[in-house]
Amino acid sequence: MEMLKFFADYITYKLFGLLPESYAGAAVNFFIYDTVKIFILLGVIIFIVSTLRTFVPPEKVKRILSRKNKYTGNILAALIGIITPFCTCSAISLFLGFIEAGVPLGATFSFLVSSPMINEVALVLLLGLFGWKIALIYVFSGLVIAIFSGIIIGRLKPEKLLENLFDGKRSYLGLEAKTWRERIEYAKNYTLGILQKVWLYIVLGIGVAAWFHGYVPADFLANYVSNDSWYTVPLAVLIGVPLYANAAGVIPLVGVLTEKGISMGTALAFMMAVTGLSLPEFMILKRVMKIKLIVIFAAIVTIGIIFTGYLFNAIL
Repeated sequence: MEMLKFFADYITYKLFGLLPESYAGAAVNFFIYDTVKIFILLGVIIFIVSTLRTFVPPEKVKRILSRKNKYTGNILAALIGIITPFCTCSAISLFLGFIEAGVPLGATFSFLVSSPMINEVALVLLLGLFGWKIALIYVFSGLVIAIFSGIIIGRLKPEKLLENLFDGKRSYLGLEAKTWRERIEYAKNYTLGILQKVWLYIVLGIGVAAWFHGYVPADFLANYVSNDSWYTVPLAVLIGVPLYANAAGVIPLVGVLTEKGISMGTALAFMMAVTGLSLPEFMILKRVMKIKLIVIFAAIVTIGIIFTGYLFNAIL
């Protein structure tokens, strides 16, 4: 990503003439860097996933995640999320694929929660900064939140709250794609189609995150949640929602916050909110589902994160 950073720095500081230490410079640089990065990642991942799934009939995916014991599907989807080290926006591409394949919505939401929140990068960084105990507790709690969030959402039967992103058509080629040319052509068209429908929401979401990145001081969180008051955990979650970063990007910040006196549970709740409840995610999901379903999803995950934060503060 060094070339991308150089590009963002050149546009921000050379062409626009903004100062690196200024609020505007930080915000614009963040916006350019993350917008280009997200579109590259999203485009590449959607293209790869859509190419690979031409080899796998949607019925097989649905069969794996639609076990007779419906909770098994949630567990499997959450575990799949762990081995896909994507940011939230990138994970949505696989989320769309699950919806297209007819996978139960409860399982798809378990994946959507676990994928950005838990991955091997987060595990390694947490292990290095805080030790194995914190790392394992974080992974376990993230899995529990993902599994139970999916189960609860699945029981609400929210299928009617999905937007008709695919115009009633399934875009899987399945076994009909016999040549690489057909597969690549399909993947290209599918990727462009999805990006065309979600690009505005991505730009708006990253724009808001960029404003917070540039204009909200680094010590803002520490100034308000450095004590043990009852409201520190929900406040940390509330502050984390407008921000955007993947687990690798926010874990070093968690280390700084704990050094400033913030309790571990509060810091980890903030981290979960940034990675699992980011505003850019909601902006993209707005194109996929109705606002009511987004609110339900956000409320359930928020409650789980707050509970986890209080639990961590009590036992650590």
